[in-house]
Amino acid sequence: MTIAFIHPHKAFLPEIPAYTAFFNRYSIQTIIRSPEQTPPLQADVEWYFMGRAGKNQGRAVVIHEYPSASTPPLGALKNSIKRLLTPKPAFRLFQNEYVAGSFRFSDGIPTGIRPHGFTPVPTADLNTPKPYDFIYIGTVGKARQLDRLFASFISGPLRDHTLLILSQDYQALQKQLGYPPNIHFKGPVPPAEVPGYIRQASYGINFIPDKAPYNRQPSGKLLDYCACALPVITTDYPWIRDFQRQAGGAYYYLQPDLSNFSWEKITQFEYHSPNLTGWTWEEQIRQSGVLEFLQSRFPELSF
Repeated sequence: MTIAFIHPHKAFLPEIPAYTAFFNRYSIQTIIRSPEQTPPLQADVEWYFMGRAGKNQGRAVVIHEYPSASTPPLGALKNSIKRLLTPKPAFRLFQNEYVAGSFRFSDGIPTGIRPHGFTPVPTADLNTPKPYDFIYIGTVGKARQLDRLFASFISGPLRDHTLLILSQDYQALQKQLGYPPNIHFKGPVPPAEVPGYIRQASYGINFIPDKAPYNRQPSGKLLDYCACALPVITTDYPWIRDFQRQAGGAYYYLQPDLSNFSWEKITQFEYHSPNLTGWTWEEQIRQSGVLEFLQSRFPELSF
C-alpha cells in the first residue's frame, strides 16, 4: 500500500515525517509530492495538505488535511472560497475544532481532529553549556509581527544576549536587520535535528500574535521546547492559556509591549514543564479517527 502526501512546500509540516515514521512501521510506503508533480501518481491514498487540492488522479482514496485556517487578509473569505470550490474528499482532517469550525463544511463527509504533537527525545544533561541564550523556531514572515522581538535584541534590553532562529526564507530579513552579530539564523532544519538545536539554548521563545487564526491553533514549537525541558517565554493568547489549563506548566508571559522582556525578570521567574501525556505524534494520530477511516477502506490494515 502507498500513501502520497501532497503539499506545496510553503509551510513547516512536521506532521509529514511523523506520519511517515508511523505508517512505515506498518509496511506502508509513503511518498511526498507537490501538487504540480501529482499526475501521473500511483498511490492508494492521496493525502492533500490544504492549501488547494487538484482532482483525484485515479481510483485513490482522497484525504484533505487542514493544518490551519486561512490567514489574513480576508481569511474568512478564503475559507468560504475553499469550502465552495475544493473537490470533495473521502475524509477531512483538521488540526483542532477551531480550524474545523472556520470552514463550516456541512456535506456529511467524515472528519477527524489531529492536534499538533511532539516526538519524545532522550533526556539530556541540563548542565551542558549553552551557546545561545534564546531560540525561536518557526516562520519569520511579516504576519508574525516579530519586529518588536528583533528590536529587543538589536537596540533593546537584550542587545547583549544571543538569539538563534530556526526558520527558512530568512535571507531578506537578515539583510533588513543589518546582520546583527547576536542574532543567528539557521535552517531549514529536518525535524529530527530540532531537539539538538533546542538544547543549545537557555530559553525558548513562543512568539504568536494574538489574532486569528494564529492565536487559536496549537504551537508546535512550544511542544518541542517542553519536550526538551526548556524554559518557555511566550506571548499571551487563548491557545496557550487553554493548553496550560489542560497540561499545566509555568511559562513567562510577555506583556504586549514587551516591557517585561528583560534578562533580570526572565531569569528570576520559576518555570515548570507541562504534563505532555497524550501529546506525542503517535497518540495524536491514533486518536484522530484517520486510522479507523483507512481501515474501513482497506480492511487488510491493522494498526
